[in-house]
Amino acid sequence: MAVSLAVGVALAGVLAWRTGDSVDTEQVTTGEPAPELQSPARVPGSFAQLWSAPSSATPAPVAVGGTVVTAEDGAVTGRNARTGEPRWSYTRDLDLCAVSDHWDKVTAAYRKEDGCSEVTQLDPESGHRTAQRNGDAQADARLTGDGKHLVTTGETLLNAWSEDLVRTMEYGDVPAKVHPGKQPRQGCAYGSVTVAAGRVGVVERCPDDDTDRLTVIGTTHQADDEMRSDEPDEHYSTTLDGTSARVIAMSEEEAGVAAVATGEDQQLVVYGPDGERQAGYQLQLPADDLAGDPDGRVVTTSRVGDTVYWYTGSGTIALAGASLEPLWSLPDTLGPPVAYGDELLMPIDGGLAVVDAGTGEAERTISVDRGAYAGPVRLATSGPVLLEQRAGELVALGG
Repeated sequence: MAVSLAVGVALAGVLAWRTGDSVDTEQVTTGEPAPELQSPARVPGSFAQLWSAPSSATPAPVAVGGTVVTAEDGAVTGRNARTGEPRWSYTRDLDLCAVSDHWDKVTAAYRKEDGCSEVTQLDPESGHRTAQRNGDAQADARLTGDGKHLVTTGETLLNAWSEDLVRTMEYGDVPAKVHPGKQPRQGCAYGSVTVAAGRVGVVERCPDDDTDRLTVIGTTHQADDEMRSDEPDEHYSTTLDGTSARVIAMSEEEAGVAAVATGEDQQLVVYGPDGERQAGYQLQLPADDLAGDPDGRVVTTSRVGDTVYWYTGSGTIALAGASLEPLWSLPDTLGPPVAYGDELLMPIDGGLAVVDAGTGEAERTISVDRGAYAGPVRLATSGPVLLEQRAGELVALGG
């Protein structure tokens, strides 16, 4: 491995790009395949730390196959999942905004003068750059998506990108309007965003509204056989009952529903495909759980099978994937669960809980030493390796 990396560094020096944005880019690639990892059927009886690395630009662990990605300062590094040793790296002289693993590729948003506008896509196996675009993503952008489109969030602007990094939708304060007057509302600020089944749900706060507004738009809009990214395809827009709402999730069905939580009256309200209120469920959460907007304007959830798991900040609520009806809740968790083999694994204080997916009952617990860290934990897996995102640190655990 040391020899191949040395050769890669030499090649990167010889082949470094000399024009435009590429002048201050360093790339180390690899021709060696990532390790093949087999997922176990069950959670082991114990976990021990394998390695850790700083990774402040990954809100959740990023893993594709046997490669785990860390992102710190301007460097995106693909690592061996078992050992943490670097396999490849891509470094810009810019700060990273966020990194994700949509489309089984690595997508990185870099911060330039005009926001998080440089979007770069990397092959997780080799580290080769596969696409790069400059967009209009704002300075606090987060990356979220539905498997087909990636959306960059922002206070007043949303962008959607296809897998080949073609921008397919712009919504909000568009800097350069090709078709003026096509945005449905002006001067609105966005509180939270979710994406599912080719639709973007966003909570808006607009100057002409007394309350928050839920708007659902398509990730693409094609008219007259022409893609019109700056003409959003609005499915519906409806005002809500209060001013402290956040959109939690949308269903994967074409005629989907959206769930919105409100802090003022502690309710989870489900809206149908035309924006009509379908159901309301009373919540019993600490007031802080629904105070303000979520980090990056994206509520912390995970989806396992047909169930959406919503981490509220103090516990986790399971929602039926189609109707978004609450199924059960488990207090005192640190994040949503992940599938580990055939079991459901939830982060809790002091370790992990193996949870019955049907009832939410913790069947057994496993101790994990996180030292002084007591904040939220996001989980992912790479074969038998369990990954924990603990704020700005990524930790790999093995059984």
